[in-house]
Amino acid sequence: MKLSKRSLAIKPSITLALAAKATAMRAEGIAVINFAAGELDTDTPERIKRAAIEALNRGMTKYTEVRGIAPLREAIAQKYKDEFGLEYSSDQVLVSCGGKHSLYNIFQAMLDEGDEVIIPAPYWVSYRDIVLLSGGVPRIVKGSGRDDFRLTPEGLKAALGPRTRALILNSPNNPTGVAYHREELLALSRIVEAHGCLIISDDVYEKIVYDDFEFHNIVTVNPPLKERTVIVNSMSKTYAMTGWRIGYAVGPVPLLSAAGKIQSQSTSNPTSFAQAAALEALHGPDDELKELVRGLQPRRDAIVERFNAMEGVECNRPEGAFYVFPSIRSLLGKQGKKGTIASASDLSNFLLEEAQVVAVPGEDFGSPEHIRFSYTVPMNDIHKGCDRIETALKKLG
Repeated sequence: MKLSKRSLAIKPSITLALAAKATAMRAEGIAVINFAAGELDTDTPERIKRAAIEALNRGMTKYTEVRGIAPLREAIAQKYKDEFGLEYSSDQVLVSCGGKHSLYNIFQAMLDEGDEVIIPAPYWVSYRDIVLLSGGVPRIVKGSGRDDFRLTPEGLKAALGPRTRALILNSPNNPTGVAYHREELLALSRIVEAHGCLIISDDVYEKIVYDDFEFHNIVTVNPPLKERTVIVNSMSKTYAMTGWRIGYAVGPVPLLSAAGKIQSQSTSNPTSFAQAAALEALHGPDDELKELVRGLQPRRDAIVERFNAMEGVECNRPEGAFYVFPSIRSLLGKQGKKGTIASASDLSNFLLEEAQVVAVPGEDFGSPEHIRFSYTVPMNDIHKGCDRIETALKKLG
């Protein structure tokens, strides 16, 4: 059977594939520790689940407006006014089936064949493939450990060109946990000001920050860029709602109207009663969120300390999200039971077999000398997993 070129150009989600592998291993009785999952280990708060149940009981099981119910879009617009002083109307909000769907709709609406999108590396695995599916050309700009993986103004300026259509900024970042400070975003904003490209601000982890870090995005530091910035966000990470599949985009009406038309011909509206749950999430107290971050910070501290104590491993301390992205450069070239460790994938497979630990190799994040570990597992599993990893690494020759 002949398949389309676009389908052959992309890869399945490695994160979801590894998470499925971990689940299958556990079903076989293997005591695997899963550091691959990009989701919290807590359940969705009860008040949010009750809102969905109540919506079902009152018959909220039909189609809604394609772009999302009006109260939810109004609540999202109000969130940005209350938290950042940014004025948006409900017409500037598009609710979709998760943040990934929001990005897909946006790029489908804005890209023509050959348009370039600047993607700072390391990057979330789906950016590249979503751009490719939309006919665009991913322009990867690599950061380095010396810059804490941040895009620099010099790197951005060098990457901008006549075909540049958009820049993606993800802060806090998946996979590194790095978050941009206000002055860093301001410096980047001065570069894109002169060019005229659109900015896609992926703020999915905006609430998960540590050490009194103050979150900003490019619009809050340079408000005139609001007219050509799309903010993408999601209920998934902040409210432990990954399976509910509710995300949203906030931005210019012409672009979001076009993205809404695309959504109307693909999924139609997001799930009706999940929208009711999202509305409760936004309206309710943020006690659960504060407790969540308080619980994640010591886990972050523990896993960073453990990795930096291992020979051949270097690990930055992230400002946000719930991932670490240690460098395993010094381990490449060593010998394992099945041969040379030539890549992050080789080391991930080695750790799976030798330590029964699942983590995501850095190749699909645009960084083949790193591995991503999620620290949303219990503290006991962090230490148990690190003990296993340390023991396994000592077997490399």
